[in-house]
Amino acid sequence: MSSQELVTLNVGGKIFTTRFSTIKQFPASRLARMLDGRDQEFKMVGGQIFVDRDGDLFSFILDFLRTHQLLLPTEFSDYLRLQREALFYELRSLVDLLNPYLLQPRPALVEVHFLSRNTQAFFRVFGSCSKTIEMLTGRITVFTEQLSAPTWNGNFFPPQMTLLPLPPQRPSYHDLVFQCGSDSTTDNQTGVRYVSIKPDNRKLANGTNVLGLLIDTLLKEGFHLVSTRTVSSEDKTECYSFERIKSPEVLITNETPKPETIIIPEQSQIKK
Repeated sequence: MSSQELVTLNVGGKIFTTRFSTIKQFPASRLARMLDGRDQEFKMVGGQIFVDRDGDLFSFILDFLRTHQLLLPTEFSDYLRLQREALFYELRSLVDLLNPYLLQPRPALVEVHFLSRNTQAFFRVFGSCSKTIEMLTGRITVFTEQLSAPTWNGNFFPPQMTLLPLPPQRPSYHDLVFQCGSDSTTDNQTGVRYVSIKPDNRKLANGTNVLGLLIDTLLKEGFHLVSTRTVSSEDKTECYSFERIKSPEVLITNETPKPETIIIPEQSQIKK
């Protein structure tokens, strides 16, 4: 086939068009076998070769095939998934280029925003890792005071104050909000919100005490306090920033990738 001929790939619903020569320059790859018809998993559908894989990640695969360079966005974090795709397509040189990224320790970040206003305290916790937020959500319980209805059983029993447990709110996967202290309810009665953080069994209404317990919980989870700052001087919102360095899990395969011959130009030669 002529190197000028084009091929269209449908990868997970995303359409890509490139030259045959772009894909076949790595003859040992599964992509090259796909064009030769030697891999029965890939089917021609409507003039397109359908590949049931992640289309977003394939854009980086195709860019590597075109440039022989691994250039990723600053905010990119799916190194393990991209390496999994590279292994699927049997692009050994791309697997090798991804290994240094996977070995780099990556910090998990947490920010605690604390606002104290009169007799109430408000908390909002942001986390770069959703698992940290899930961990805190499982440990934090907010208790609200609730009056039980009076009963009449020959004798009148006045209403009793009980505590209703509630989980903190989750506006998104990466943050949670809760509050404690006393506030005014709709019937102008005073209600109190208490906060308990496992494994501590105390129910605390004082915002400063809850903040101290929350910080202690993060420290015991391996986080380090890196900075404190005042977000707003008007409402006295404070921000506490934490960081935890943890090496990511490394994808282990039964086969040791053998690098192919590739050309990676110097940084000064990369066209912008």
